[in-house]
Amino acid sequence: MTNDDGIASVGLTVLAEAALEAGHEVVVAAPHRQYSGASAALTAQERDGQLVLVDERPPGLPDGVTAFGVKAAPALITFVAAFGAFGPKPDVVMSGINLGANTGRATLHSGTVGAALSASSHGIRAMAVSIASAKPQHWDTAQQVSARGLHWLVEQPWHDRVLNINVPDVAPDRLRGLRAASLASFGAVQARVKEKGSGYVQLTYSGAEAEEEPGTDHYLLARGWATVSMVRAPVDDETGIVLPTFDGAVADEHAERIHVSTGTVMSTGDDAVAGEIAQDDGESA
Repeated sequence: MTNDDGIASVGLTVLAEAALEAGHEVVVAAPHRQYSGASAALTAQERDGQLVLVDERPPGLPDGVTAFGVKAAPALITFVAAFGAFGPKPDVVMSGINLGANTGRATLHSGTVGAALSASSHGIRAMAVSIASAKPQHWDTAQQVSARGLHWLVEQPWHDRVLNINVPDVAPDRLRGLRAASLASFGAVQARVKEKGSGYVQLTYSGAEAEEEPGTDHYLLARGWATVSMVRAPVDDETGIVLPTFDGAVADEHAERIHVSTGTVMSTGDDAVAGEIAQDDGESA
């Protein structure tokens, strides 16, 4: 279990209870603070090159469930979980339950969805769950839908896709059901440049006006349905587009190999680079 709302979120406990009732062993590893909008960022607060853990638990988490507060973005948490940071590599990652919907193309920016996508890129079944309220009143509805999604997910043979589930904040007897949905063409929040000055840009944020797009996640969610959409981590686009190419001066396929840097991981503590992503025995560090 992870999320982008932080280790103190009740949503983690709700997901954990759904998984426990299904007979799964549960480990919680979530950011020590809010990381909304982090997408799949690999940022962390490190100390002497070590990922920092804090002794915190989600409220009401059942006794016996191991929990870690981690000073890192949710996608980095699932990244390191894939390499055994919090015990054996997980079979399933459940991310959420996010406070507020993650619908439409704006899911690109979601730390909740980003954590699940990071897990799927390492061969782990994953799902992201959001409830369409900043102050939910009906966690039992979200738990019911999450349990359905988890039951379906563990039966699937593939590991490279993510279930993105959104649940309206209504009582279980008012939920119209669960429906497959496409992504809406807009996000829930719209940003505009309010002012530009010397050395700064000021933005304003407002709720986006929904378009009438029947069959999309936002459309169905607003009408009392829980929605489920399938999203994927980056893959090659196979739409048949002919891309530009050219041959350089060196045509020898056996030419000397060139070192390719794989980038850096950033520390948010003092905005310092925590270190270049190294190669160790052929595997990413």
